[in-house]
Amino acid sequence: MSFRASKSGLGYEVQRKLELNYDREEAAGTPTHVVNWVNAILGSEHDPIPGTDWKSICNHLRDGVALCKLINILLKKDGKSPINFQKKVMSPFVAMTNIENFNKGIQDYGVDRESEFQSGDLWEVRKGPFLNVINCIPSLGFVANKKGATPKYTGEIRKYLDNE
Repeated sequence: MSFRASKSGLGYEVQRKLELNYDREEAAGTPTHVVNWVNAILGSEHDPIPGTDWKSICNHLRDGVALCKLINILLKKDGKSPINFQKKVMSPFVAMTNIENFNKGIQDYGVDRESEFQSGDLWEVRKGPFLNVINCIPSLGFVANKKGATPKYTGEIRKYLDNE
């Protein structure tokens, strides 16, 4: 249930472009690559992401726990200290703190700050902003590939022009 007002004007155009770009990523198979890689890295550490549609991925990652476990596995393989996070998320504030800690962890791991996403991009369960999440995880995967982490992330790098 959403209590947000409908977007109009420039806000609507931005949301529409984000959603179109997400649709392109989906058509290219990026969410499937993300789900397969995250589930493979996490193994038995966390319940697997149940589907490859954006709502399934978003709802599964929303509390930040799986993301924190993911980065901690990669940090450990790289000989770095793990990040702190709360495993039992009872409020949005705890979830957003977990997501922020994940972002700090990926920076420590070597992912560019520009690849991060805001906690609201995940927490608010909206397709357009979720594009930022679906772009962050492959960036993490590519850094992990360079560091020799296995299993390898097998997705592609995709770029869009404003006029697409």
